[in-house]
Amino acid sequence: MKNRILVLKLRDILIVSILLLSFIIGLPLLLLKDKDGKVNQTDESEKATISIENDSHIVNTDEVKKLYKSMIKVYKTKENKVVELPIEEYIKGVVASEMPANFEEEALKSQAVAARTYTLSKLLHKCSNAKGADLCDTTHCQVYTDKDKRIESWGKAHGSEYWDKISKAVDETQGETLFYNDGLVLRAQYFAISGGRTENIEDVFGSEEPYLKSVSSEGEEIAGKYKTTVEMSINDFINKVNSAYPKAKLTSKGISSVKIISRTEGGSVKSMSVGSEETSGKNFRKALGLNSANFNIKFDSKKVYIECRGYGHGVGMSQWGANVMAKEGKNYKDILTHYYSGVDIVKIE
Repeated sequence: MKNRILVLKLRDILIVSILLLSFIIGLPLLLLKDKDGKVNQTDESEKATISIENDSHIVNTDEVKKLYKSMIKVYKTKENKVVELPIEEYIKGVVASEMPANFEEEALKSQAVAARTYTLSKLLHKCSNAKGADLCDTTHCQVYTDKDKRIESWGKAHGSEYWDKISKAVDETQGETLFYNDGLVLRAQYFAISGGRTENIEDVFGSEEPYLKSVSSEGEEIAGKYKTTVEMSINDFINKVNSAYPKAKLTSKGISSVKIISRTEGGSVKSMSVGSEETSGKNFRKALGLNSANFNIKFDSKKVYIECRGYGHGVGMSQWGANVMAKEGKNYKDILTHYYSGVDIVKIE
């Protein structure tokens, strides 16, 4: 009898152990299941996306305050060194480098808030080119120039005047940052000139953000690079296309196969045919070094003419559009809430 009881106990222990082990193994799979009950296989790139999406909710005001009070490290590319400085001092160097100093004060203020927001987001996701620093000083992040060099580049006639003007714009928006649904805006994108509308972020960078939607941006025809034309011979065009798209196999007889198929809401080329290939306007712009993806292509017997509207990727705040709005009497808060849909401007102290 005792032996039988012992066997039963051992069997019970074994059953419980098997059930427990099954639960432990099955739990991760259970947690990975989507709403349809299918198991998701998440790779590293998807994890990075999930991390950024979560940050838009977890990076609240208190956490941003901690980031704001910290010193930031900037990698100066040409000098191959890292400098450490307060955020507001850095923002002055960015605004001075990223927006023309003769722009309206309200436009400069809007640039200061956008640049400050972008900077704080980079403290969470550091620049891969910055050699351990938070940001680099190029267009890869934001262009930054220190005070003395920027004043020198402007010249004696306007140098100090321009720096004082930009300093005032930064000081008067000190600590002001863009938030969406109580979370820090992680992608405060901006660019130079639109073609009349900005772009939905998903049409340019793939991922979606509710605050980066296509909006009107009128009056930018006054910008020097609002319209540009690239002109080249048929042969040069064919060589550039075939170099960028080897499978296109473009020839002079097949030049008519280069056609725009569709456009985005903002007006840029979404897709186009290039010989036997199909590509995006964004990639074609990069391949041919165009000012924007908002273009038209024309041919004659000898040449190709690519007419562009706007300058830059087209997502977020148009700097020239901001200046037009400022000239019309809009303040920097009007500008920011126009270009960044549904955002709040929160002062961090």
